[in-house]
Amino acid sequence: MKKYKDILTIGFALFAMFFGAGNLLLPPFIGLQIGSHIAITILAFGLTGILLPFFGILSIVQSGNSFHDLGNRIHSKLAPILGSIIMLCIGPLIAIPRTAATTHEIAILPSFPDFNPVWSSILFFTATWALTIVPSKVVDIIGNFFTPLLLLLLLALIILGIVNPPADYSLSSLNSLESFSLGFTEGYQTLDVFASVIFAGIIINAAKSKGYTTLKEKNKVVITSGIVSASCLFLIYGGLVYLGATSGVTNMEIPRSSLLIQIAQQILGKYGMLGIALSIGLACLTTAIAVTSAVGSFFSELSRGRLSYKLIVTICCVLSAAFAVKGVDSIIQFAYPPLAFAYPIVITLVLYIVLFGRFVKTKAPYIGALIASTAIATLNVGKVLGLWSTDILTLWNKIPLFDIELGWVIPSMIGFLIGYIISFLPKKNTPSKS
Repeated sequence: MKKYKDILTIGFALFAMFFGAGNLLLPPFIGLQIGSHIAITILAFGLTGILLPFFGILSIVQSGNSFHDLGNRIHSKLAPILGSIIMLCIGPLIAIPRTAATTHEIAILPSFPDFNPVWSSILFFTATWALTIVPSKVVDIIGNFFTPLLLLLLLALIILGIVNPPADYSLSSLNSLESFSLGFTEGYQTLDVFASVIFAGIIINAAKSKGYTTLKEKNKVVITSGIVSASCLFLIYGGLVYLGATSGVTNMEIPRSSLLIQIAQQILGKYGMLGIALSIGLACLTTAIAVTSAVGSFFSELSRGRLSYKLIVTICCVLSAAFAVKGVDSIIQFAYPPLAFAYPIVITLVLYIVLFGRFVKTKAPYIGALIASTAIATLNVGKVLGLWSTDILTLWNKIPLFDIELGWVIPSMIGFLIGYIISFLPKKNTPSKS
């Protein structure tokens, strides 16, 4: 009985860590774009927003206890380099500013439409800085109360919206394949694959602290907790995609925050929306505090203490405050090129370790897969930024799946196979000096 209770406790904690309130804005907007292609889009979004983060947990479990153990399976320099990219993305460049922008647009603007986003950002990150520099029980109290409240309100929103949808499916110009591609690539914006390889160490330590110290017990508890978390995410994300598709909104350019507000007001009314707004604002604050603290610890340890925790936290808050003023939609647009580059690399690392890590111990196959993914991801970023001419783009589109931004899949397989073959080639003996 104790084990099941511990699994649920760790599973819900992991869910709360993944469930950034900013992620709420993504599924309804996807639903609005894809019309009746609900099932295939939820599947696609679930792959990058749910299943791959779960694989991220598995990759750490199979490698050891932390992201450094995963990186060291490939190369000693991989963990610091890729870890820095991940921490910048889930930190001051994308995720942390998005929490403040979400708070401003959903928790503040509906009641105070003229409130300046600059002041909103300053107040938000002053609170974040103060509660990160000097940890307080206030953070735990807010997180333990408002996160469950937000979940209850969202479940009520989803159930009522499914039982009595406001409208039929929205009209969409996308076909099934395009809807799949949209769901898959929008799943990058959750940043949960990045977060998973960082959060896994926290969850593993939590399992150990509850007495599951043997490898078999630890792995079973962590993996089962991951399944609990993934199941909860699937229910919430799938329901929100459906609500977006049946919202009755016809303006496809509507801001993501405005869409969520309109859906909540349609289904729950004014007071229900106020409850969601308050919960989202405080959930965003606790997320910002947790991630800012993680960024401070990571870069302080990486610099071996030459950069202090407090200095990095301060820099992180200042940078995040500057980006947050741009608003949620601008942050998401800014985020896509770096995510289009980094996500295929991290996905390749996670997938190949999970699928082959127990059987293929040499490093060459994984290096080959990562080189191939990095090359294709670079070409894809050029496409996203409009750097390629029509003729060059036509050439790149001959790469299988490149036109739907999955061009890294087959080249990574080829790179893995080449590396695997190379690992069996006889190594030249270095002549000894006489």
